[in-house]
Order: sequence, then C-alpha cells, then structure tokens
Amino acid sequence: MDDLKKIRERLAALALELKAIKLSPAEPFTWASGYRMPIYNDNRRFLASPEARALIASAFSVMKDEMGLNPDGISGTATAGIPHATSLADRLSLPLTYVRSGSKDHGMKNQIEGLGDSKSYEGKSILLIEDLISTGGSSAAAVEAIREAGGLCPVIFAIFTYGLDAADKTFGEMAPPVKVSTILNYHDMIEFAAASGYIREGDAATLREWREDPFAWGEKHGFPRREK
Repeated sequence: MDDLKKIRERLAALALELKAIKLSPAEPFTWASGYRMPIYNDNRRFLASPEARALIASAFSVMKDEMGLNPDGISGTATAGIPHATSLADRLSLPLTYVRSGSKDHGMKNQIEGLGDSKSYEGKSILLIEDLISTGGSSAAAVEAIREAGGLCPVIFAIFTYGLDAADKTFGEMAPPVKVSTILNYHDMIEFAAASGYIREGDAATLREWREDPFAWGEKHGFPRREK
C-alpha cells in the first residue's frame, strides 16, 4: 500500500483498535507530568500487529520520497523508535543506529549505538525515527546527540504528534531548525474517531477544545493536576 492517505486511515483505525491511542474526555488519563489529559498514546501497542508495523514502514518510506529525502542512514530513539527505524532501514537497505537518552555509565559509555570505530557519522545525513512527539524535548536531545557525533539531522519522522505549540517552539529554535513530519496527528485522529463512531460529536468538541490549551484543560473541567 503506497497511498499515504489510505495508509493513514488504516493506521488510525488500528490505533483505536489496538488502543495505541485512547480517547476519554469523561475520565481523563494522568500523564507522567501529573496533568489530566483526555488522550493517551502508547505506540508500543502497534508492535503486536504485523499489519501496523508494515503500514508504519510504508508510510515513512512514502513520506521520505514525497519530501525528496535521500538519507545516508536511519536512526531510532531508544527504545520506542528502534523497531520502526529498523523496519525502515531494512526496507531502504540503509545503515541503522539508535540513540539513548544519555550515555551508558559502563563499557564504552556510548549514547549512540551502531557507529563504527570512529564513533562518528562523518558528516552523513541521518533520518531520525521517533514514535511520539509531545513537547519535543527528548527528540531534540536525540538530534543534538546525532549532530555532536558528526551527523546531519534535518528531519524527524514520527508515528504520532499531539501538535503542541511547545514542540514547534523546541524544533524551531534549534540551529539549524528541524522539520518534523508524522503519520498521524491529534486533529486528524479526532476527526477520524468522530466519523467512525468511536466518539460522539460532543466528546469530539471537548477533545478539540483540549488542543487549544492542553495544560489548562483538566483544571477547567474539574480534573486538577495530580502532584507527584
């Protein structure tokens, strides 16, 4: 399947079916930050489905072609980006690395695995694969690690984004800025969920409202932040 629109529609259906994306405005989820949010994302659920994994690899491949990218290698963020980076690297017959959130405290103390003896990308262009874009902090850190290791990393691909303004700010302020492209996004998921009958129109309206001010949404609707 090479039609990106059809891939996105099928993956959106699987996201709800596999509970990789859960929508619950009446009983919101508590994020790690303590904020109460009406959506929860767990892209690891896609790993159980061979169809979903194939769709994700196909989508990334089509996105690469549509953007005219010709990377020298693929890198995944540890751990959730690794399986999808692997699938894409295999599909494109490209070298693969992965980036930890920090350097190991033992052995070779690597932050990036898969590099040669030089421990450098040696100026090569690397396409970074993420599973989720939230505020963008961890993804930006992975880009910086690649750049510090001598790689060029102008683009990130991810499965899903909440579309938060904080992420746009994070990537826009990097030097040079990083472009992010995702298969699914929050707005389109809400529209798909409403059209498919997964949620009622009233819930869809509440979910659209969340996007306007995510971190104040819970308090406004009687779900105060839970202090850790």
